Amino acid sequence: MTDTTTRRRARSGGGAARRAERGAVSFETARFITRNIPDYEVLGEEALDIIEANAETILEEVGVNFVDNPGALQRWRDAGADVRGERVHIPRGLARKLCATAPSQFTQAARNPERAVEVGGRNLVLAPIYGPPFVRDSVGGRRYATMADFEKFVKLGYMSKWLHHSGGTVCEPTDIAVNKRHLDMLRAHMTLSDKPFMGSVTDPSRARDSVEMCEILFGKEFVAQNTVMTSLININSPLTFDDVMMGALEVYAEAGQACIISPFIVGGAMAPVSIAGTLTQVLAEVLAGVAYSQLVRPGAPVIFGAFVSSIDMNSGAPTFGTPEASHITYGAGQLARRLGLPFRSAGSFCGSKLPDAQAAYETANSLNMGLLSGVNFMLHSCGWLEGGLVASFEKFVMDADQLGTLHQLARGVDMSEDAQAMDAIREVGPGGHYLGCAHTQANFKTAFWKTELFDYKPFETWEDEGARDTQTLAAIRVEKLLASYQAPALDPAIAEALDDYVARKKDAEPDAFL
Repeated sequence: MTDTTTRRRARSGGGAARRAERGAVSFETARFITRNIPDYEVLGEEALDIIEANAETILEEVGVNFVDNPGALQRWRDAGADVRGERVHIPRGLARKLCATAPSQFTQAARNPERAVEVGGRNLVLAPIYGPPFVRDSVGGRRYATMADFEKFVKLGYMSKWLHHSGGTVCEPTDIAVNKRHLDMLRAHMTLSDKPFMGSVTDPSRARDSVEMCEILFGKEFVAQNTVMTSLININSPLTFDDVMMGALEVYAEAGQACIISPFIVGGAMAPVSIAGTLTQVLAEVLAGVAYSQLVRPGAPVIFGAFVSSIDMNSGAPTFGTPEASHITYGAGQLARRLGLPFRSAGSFCGSKLPDAQAAYETANSLNMGLLSGVNFMLHSCGWLEGGLVASFEKFVMDADQLGTLHQLARGVDMSEDAQAMDAIREVGPGGHYLGCAHTQANFKTAFWKTELFDYKPFETWEDEGARDTQTLAAIRVEKLLASYQAPALDPAIAEALDDYVARKKDAEPDAFL
């Protein structure tokens, strides 16, 4: 992969492009997080060895299904697996050997080179919610999502300082045909933001459309040599790889684009109720999925995914922010590091219907779990409500604000001479205060993380301003951000080419809503 800071830019539209760039307003985005704190490790070496051995046993003895995909079955036969019908039995050690060609870290380019991200190592990239069919705000309540809602979320993500990535399906625009909405969603990410984004995975043809649109945006040669998309490939747990997801994976791997290989686990339903059993299944599924990506193209970038929740045994609903989910995520992080792969997990998970106290508790548990477990790519980091069925505008900005605390926590403790503050302690002495001392005056602007949302005013001021709760303040912030939005500069020739591509693709087939 070539360095994104020195790459050749896509085709230029000449003077119009330069004028657009000069006149554009660029919103501040923090660099992706690089941790200066240790990862939390919940499992010892013996436990990890047992889980790894058991995962190999599952692959060899139980096997995994690759359904409706004769090409995948042939690839596995050629690699030395025992294929019986659609069940692939992978000899012990084969999957791990294949996984060795996957990179431990990769760069995802953005059309703004300053917003490229490094996935892997000690880094953490934050991306918004993905996939909900519903949206919620304080005015309209809960409703089906539209393309207008989608565009608002992309704008909010672009303007969120602590969010590094524009994401993918931040909500499902149900007013656009199923077979065409990916075109509008991709165009929105490409034109309304200049952060990295995700491709479509709902059909292999839509993955190919995603690659072709990126070739328009970045240039065909650049896409052939760089990773410009990261896309989510879910495994149908337990132990099943369907032709739609694998077809999309094949398109992206062949094009050198990154995929998150992610089991979709609800403990007690798609995996055992025990933590060790779930971790074993997660590892087996990831090994098989990553290995297959390397059969398609050795060296294709991939991410070890783990989406994990437990189940409420009374209602059957998934639960979030639980101790069990934390243990599984911590353990999965250890397994990913031993495998030498970037790790995706965690997010602003909650089961609450509203951005209330339950949502806050569960989300805080999930976000901090992600930071401490060594996650490298955190999808769903803001906006999640109702078990992922709903993308909330208010919660999006509430979560996006709190992502700033992850940046601050990850910095660790500064032990520089200035941070030791011995001169300040000498200056103030016993019984004094630090408000006016030289050290405070020199450092007060940057000493503490500052919220852009929460209210710390005195009670009387808060009451005079309407006694507004956090959801009300968040609704005000949503409107303020959207009112001040300005699109990032884009070469008019590229914008026109994207519009033409979308129009031609839409005209080529009738609408389908199934």
